Amino acid sequence: MKTIFSGIQPSGSVTLGNYIGAMKQFVDLQHDYNSYFCIVDQHAITVPQDRLRLRKNIRSLAALYLAVGLDPNKATLFIQSEVPAHAQAGWMLQCVSYIGELERMTQFKDKSAGKEAVAAGLLTYPPLMAGDILLYSTDLVPVGEDQKQHLELTRDIAERFNKKYNDIFTIPEVKIPKSGARIMSLADPKKKMSKSDPNQKAFITLLDEPKAIEKKIKSSVTDSEGVVRYDKENKPGISNLLTIYSIFEGVSIEELENRYEGKNYGTFKAELAEVIIESLKPIQDRYYELLESEELDKILDDGAERANRVASKMLKKMENAMGLGRKRR
Repeated sequence: MKTIFSGIQPSGSVTLGNYIGAMKQFVDLQHDYNSYFCIVDQHAITVPQDRLRLRKNIRSLAALYLAVGLDPNKATLFIQSEVPAHAQAGWMLQCVSYIGELERMTQFKDKSAGKEAVAAGLLTYPPLMAGDILLYSTDLVPVGEDQKQHLELTRDIAERFNKKYNDIFTIPEVKIPKSGARIMSLADPKKKMSKSDPNQKAFITLLDEPKAIEKKIKSSVTDSEGVVRYDKENKPGISNLLTIYSIFEGVSIEELENRYEGKNYGTFKAELAEVIIESLKPIQDRYYELLESEELDKILDDGAERANRVASKMLKKMENAMGLGRKRR
C-alpha cells in the first residue's frame, strides 16, 4: 500500500479553504493509503507565537482533524514536535539545500517582505518540511495549490540526497484536488482565503457560529450582473461561492446554475449559508466532544508512538548514508 503524508500548522482557526484544499482530501484518502497526518507545530514557530495560544491551537487542530472524519485506526495523527526525528532530519537536509533555492520560495518572500529582521527558520523551514515527508517514504502529498512549490523543492532535495549519498528516499508526488484547490477570499475573490486576513469577513472557519456564517456569506463580494453563473475571470466572487456550494452539497456547478436560473443573489447566498451551517454542525459537535474527553490525548499518544517507530528507522538510514555517529562493532 502506498503512503501519504500531509500536515497543517496550528497557527489559528481552520478555514473553509483549509478544509476543502487539504483536510477533506485526508478523509477520502485514508481508506486507500498508509496515512500520516501531522500537526506541524515546529513550522509554526518560524514566526512569533504566544506559547499558551499555540498549545491551545495544537490541541484544537488535533480535535478538528478527527471531527472532520479522520479515523485513528486507519490514519496516524501526531504532533510534529513529539517526533524528534523531524527536527534532526530537517537539519541534515538543510546541509544539502542551497540558500538560493530557499530564497526563491514565494512564501519566504511574502512573509519576509518589508521586515528588518527575519528569523532564520523562516528561510530554512522547507528542508524541515522535506524531512517531514521523506521520513515516511511518502508516495503522495495531498496539499493545497500554495504548497506546490515547496513540494517541488522537496523532490529536488530528495533526488540530490539520493545521488550524493545513498538511494534511500522515495520521491513524492503532489496531489492537488481537481475542484476547490484554491478557495478565495469572500471580501476579495481575486486572492486566496486566509485565516491571517485582517478582515474577519474574508473567511469562514470550521468553528464559526451560524449567525456569523450567514453574515459573512451575505456580505461576500459578488458583482452587479445578478446572474448565478460560473465565470472565474469576469465573475470571481459568484464563481467562488459556486465552488464552495458544489463541494459542500456534492452537486455539480452546472446543476447549481440551473437551480438558480432566474433567482437573485440574495436567495442563492441564503441557501448557501444554510448548506454550510448544516454541513459544519456535526463537525462542530464532534470537535467540542473531543476537547472535553481523554480520547483525544490517547489518540495523539498512540500516533506519536507509531510515527516515532517509522521515522527513527529512516533517520538511522540517513545518518548511516551521511556517515554520522559511530559504527557499531
